[in-house]
Amino acid sequence: MQRGMDYIGVGVGAIIVDDAGRLFLAQRGPRARNERGRWEFPGGAVEFGETLRAALQREIAEEYGIQIAVGELLTVTDHLLPDEGQHWVSPSYLCRIVAGTPTILEPEKCSAIGWFAPAAVPAPLTVVTQHDLALYCQRLPPAAATKTE
Repeated sequence: MQRGMDYIGVGVGAIIVDDAGRLFLAQRGPRARNERGRWEFPGGAVEFGETLRAALQREIAEEYGIQIAVGELLTVTDHLLPDEGQHWVSPSYLCRIVAGTPTILEPEKCSAIGWFAPAAVPAPLTVVTQHDLALYCQRLPPAAATKTE
């Protein structure tokens, strides 16, 4: 049985923000579970018996070689992908890097990474990232939400 397809999966996401207010995004690779080629706030599936925060820290370390501090829960999104036959529930947390420099460690799952101003993120975005970005930008001062550098 496959999570997200045979039963509802839980996938947790990291909205990683640097000191300049830029957001870390990753482009989903050719072997990503869904939404291939789209940009996302990175994260991954929660394993049985694992806390959301521990899963997020594990996934980010495995995929990008960095350690993150997991902060406030921003939102929980119903991640419905009827065309792909998938159903996920996706909590997303505000995070920051505490050690390391992001590197793609799983190139089959991730094609590209980068830091972007909130108003200058690449397209297309995953369903969850579209939702999370809109909520995140509502929290910013107006000048920061529209700054492209």
